[in-house]
Amino acid sequence: MTNHAPARGPATGPDPEPLPVPIAEYAVIGDGRTTALVSRRGSIDWLCLPHADSAACFARLLGTEDNGRWLLTVPDAHTVSRRYLGDSFVLETTYETPTGAAVVVDAMPISDGRADVVRHVTCTRGTVHVRHEWIVRFGYGAIQPWVTRNRGADPAIRAVAGPDSLVLRGTHLPRAADHRHADEVELHAGQVMELALTWVPSWEPVPEVVPSPARVDSTRIAWGLWARDTRYDGPHREAVIRSLLVLRMLTDFETGGIAAAATTSLPEDFGGERNWDYRYCWLRDAALTLEALLEQGFTQEAMQWRDWLLRAVAGDPADLQIMYRLDGGRDLPEHELAHLPGYAGSRPVRLGNLAAGQVQNDVLGEVMCALHAAREAGVLEDDAAWSLQRHLLEELLQHWDAPDRGIWEVRGEPQHFVHSKVMSWAAVDRAVRAVEEHGLDGPVERWRLARDRIHADVLEHGWDAGRRTFVQSYGAEHTDAALLQMVHVGFLPPDDERVRATIAAVRAELEVAPGLLLRYLPERTDDGVAGHEHPFLACSFWLAEALARTGEVDAAGAVLDTLVGLTNDVGLLAEQYDPQGRRMAGNVPQALSHLALVQAAQAHAVAVAAARERGRA
Repeated sequence: MTNHAPARGPATGPDPEPLPVPIAEYAVIGDGRTTALVSRRGSIDWLCLPHADSAACFARLLGTEDNGRWLLTVPDAHTVSRRYLGDSFVLETTYETPTGAAVVVDAMPISDGRADVVRHVTCTRGTVHVRHEWIVRFGYGAIQPWVTRNRGADPAIRAVAGPDSLVLRGTHLPRAADHRHADEVELHAGQVMELALTWVPSWEPVPEVVPSPARVDSTRIAWGLWARDTRYDGPHREAVIRSLLVLRMLTDFETGGIAAAATTSLPEDFGGERNWDYRYCWLRDAALTLEALLEQGFTQEAMQWRDWLLRAVAGDPADLQIMYRLDGGRDLPEHELAHLPGYAGSRPVRLGNLAAGQVQNDVLGEVMCALHAAREAGVLEDDAAWSLQRHLLEELLQHWDAPDRGIWEVRGEPQHFVHSKVMSWAAVDRAVRAVEEHGLDGPVERWRLARDRIHADVLEHGWDAGRRTFVQSYGAEHTDAALLQMVHVGFLPPDDERVRATIAAVRAELEVAPGLLLRYLPERTDDGVAGHEHPFLACSFWLAEALARTGEVDAAGAVLDTLVGLTNDVGLLAEQYDPQGRRMAGNVPQALSHLALVQAAQAHAVAVAAARERGRA
């Protein structure tokens, strides 16, 4: 390693990236247990250790630098560009300045029993000034740690508070100044600055130094080898592969739990209260993630999640929750962090999620669909897994006809949501098909009758013959974008005129910009929360998929092109998109958005191939 020049002294001057940083300006890195959000200007503003649903030690994302951040930047750069190295989450950022250029590499080595963040700066031309600021605040930015410095053979800074500790090592460590550590370093062409951050329980000794360049390279290779196995070879392949990588990164490599997103409380309504904690495993989102992965040939993940499911829901089927912690824990009380001002002043900042206690009758449908897809992909059925499915199905059959909170987790009064009934039908349908097509044991005649009864109930109460559309809930006069999932689960065939009419009605009512759909109209849906929200990206991808499945190939392609164009410069999507402000909204990266992209692209590719085949016939 080439030695760098002496430090220029503590970092001073204005923050190179004023708050709030646009959501699209963040990239994500991860190690298979947790993730970090890195801004374009090199500030790690969100990091929870050792797991994604652990407390954050850098929480500037929802506050200020006083709530913790790790900045490594070239402040006088006039041009900043970044990319992931190949199909990985090794992030490379290039800074161009009037006097030179530098490249920063950020990575979290894939989990090998350690929880590390590695950062390297290389001056590639001329001379650059690197600004380094390390502010640790445990407990989501609330707890100032006790910091000590080892000046011996293994120079390091260690921050400790309660059960947590962080150890910073590197070729040049910053200096303490006013409850933070900061420096500016001058690098000349060919010189390198290396830094490594390690989380360790506070009662354990500082772990040994591990050479970081090799770990970064092996991490890049490992991600690439995983992505290489994808089957997809259609339009927007790069976006599909990046989305699959996001889904894999949000999956805990140890437990198999799949986080819905990497963050909490990024607002759906800027300045409002629609701020939720999405760092947990929703059965619905995880099941849909599995469907997307299975369709591309990733079966190992299905077996891992099935095992997670068995552990998480063990017990009385009546106690089924719609979401769990990543390790399968059930305790998710919702509370607020009063010390954080929130992103763009959006409060409250929430931890946990009250929805964990809701009844949402659609959830088992998504789970049964995913496990059916696993069987279709050749994943052998486990006796315990099938027994679990039977018990959960029997519990659902006791209350499918009761009102629930639905896919959107409304906090108003329960309703007879059509989507919930459709997914109840899907749960029974997949059980019937498990017996008929895969030889599993079950009371198939009784299940067939139940399937037919649910189907008839939806057609009788969920279809508005006057408006010629299915509606959000029984007796309603408005639609819901979740109705687009009817065609995905096969409730009606794609060429059924009621399907086509419902797609048209959803677009007429909920499409607020080309290809961009609201979930529902908040003023006509009692969701129990004040404010409005922006178009929901997963619903918009569902539109593209529905159009493709109903043969509207060109229309599906146009919607898909629009939506893929909304990814940020490194291919990430948040939950929502504000077309007026041209900005992302909601938590990021959002599994539901990325899995819906994969499914829409796959459906469109199949439709394109079918259209070409018809053209040759």
